[in-house]
Amino acid sequence: MSPLSFRNVDVAASDPVSKWPQEAIQTALERGGLADWRRLADAIDAEPWGAVARRIEEVLTYSRPYGVAEAFERAISRSRQAAEAAEREAVANEIGRLVRRSGLSRAEFAARMGTSTSRLSTYVSGKVTPSAALLLRMRRVAGD
Repeated sequence: MSPLSFRNVDVAASDPVSKWPQEAIQTALERGGLADWRRLADAIDAEPWGAVARRIEEVLTYSRPYGVAEAFERAISRSRQAAEAAEREAVANEIGRLVRRSGLSRAEFAARMGTSTSRLSTYVSGKVTPSAALLLRMRRVAGD
């Protein structure tokens, strides 16, 4: 297969994929090769809700390259799930840090924020993600 090239767009295939317009992404999905698709997948991993992922989603609404469309839909979904899991873990870690920094027992901390010890435990473990307002309340209880 020949190297990817674009027509009617002001970027080259060697430019960062973040600079590629939608037409270039469509060309890469339809006529690109593994190296091109890897670059797109790396951009998705870096920013699962970013411009490249959104452009790919848009292209896939009207162009369904065999095998490639499904692979990229899965790649976007997996990247977003991984990002959400990392965000939940970061919130859980922050809550654990807040509880420790407060110097209070978990029961005391939970009571001061207006919840039960078992509910606080679900926040610390990451099983449940608290609302932004509740996270602010936790910060106040910890003295932040």
